[in-house]
Amino acid sequence: MESQSEVPVLAETVSPLIASSEQLAPAGPAPSAGVLVTGSGHPARRERLGSALSTALFVGPLLLVLLAFLIVPAFAVLVGAFRADGVDGAAGGFTLDHIRALGQPQYVSGLKNSVLLSGGSAILGTVLGGLLAYAVLGEGGPAWLRNPLIAFSGVAANFAGVPLALAFVATLGTTGMVTRLLSSAGINLYQHGFSLFTFSGLILVYTYFQIPLMVILIAPALDGLRREWREAAENLGASAGQFWRMVGLPILAPSLLASLVLLFGNAFSAYATAYALTSGALPLLPLQIGAVLSGNVLNDPHLGQALALLVIVVMTLTMLIYTGLERLGSRWRR
Repeated sequence: MESQSEVPVLAETVSPLIASSEQLAPAGPAPSAGVLVTGSGHPARRERLGSALSTALFVGPLLLVLLAFLIVPAFAVLVGAFRADGVDGAAGGFTLDHIRALGQPQYVSGLKNSVLLSGGSAILGTVLGGLLAYAVLGEGGPAWLRNPLIAFSGVAANFAGVPLALAFVATLGTTGMVTRLLSSAGINLYQHGFSLFTFSGLILVYTYFQIPLMVILIAPALDGLRREWREAAENLGASAGQFWRMVGLPILAPSLLASLVLLFGNAFSAYATAYALTSGALPLLPLQIGAVLSGNVLNDPHLGQALALLVIVVMTLTMLIYTGLERLGSRWRR
């Protein structure tokens, strides 16, 4: 009886000792887990540092190029547009004479022609390029033409300047290949009022590189049109016209307007193509800037900077509008 009563007492005495020894004894996997957690912080820190260095390595040169060839020249144009010439070519003080000179009739006409030329070619490029892109890249289009069209558009959108002007002169000039072929068939383009070296000819040439650029710009928006939307509209009894009027075009509208604005800016700042075709005879704002800076008729660098400032303002507004519209259109491509 006495031995049986000693067992609970012994158990009560030993159990606290066992519990205390377990608390003092380190857990087996804990040190190794702690080492792993501590060691895993250093690779993560090194990975972040490597990512920052690689970003600086690749983005840094781009920022330097933008600073040297965009930001600094734009700032120089801004300062020069409001600066007067001093004595013996020294820098003068602040003046608004060059800004007021922008109201002269020849510069107003140049701005008007530039807006009309850019707007006309942008509208034609948007319509024709959008239809071409939908016919090939849209639902049901020939899949084998998709990659060739994208590749050709990437090349043709950058084929501008003097080479493009020479190509059109060899094709539709007074002695161009197409002009001579049509003349042999009894159709004389130049006797019917067409001329490659006039305003209408420039619109035709500008439209050539606007169409492929439109194909590149609108392709992501066309890919964002989901087949489920068309199927849902058909299940609800909508016709193809109703689908495009109520679903398709409202979704594509921001992207179409953004592309139109970007095409306008692309044509507004073009210089070499217009100069090669018209030799400066057609008053356009970029050509007038070149004429003022070259000194063929009037050598006034500050007036040229004032004209260039007007172009910068137009291009800045164009990019801001494009960015806002593109942000609206990108909601449907997520």
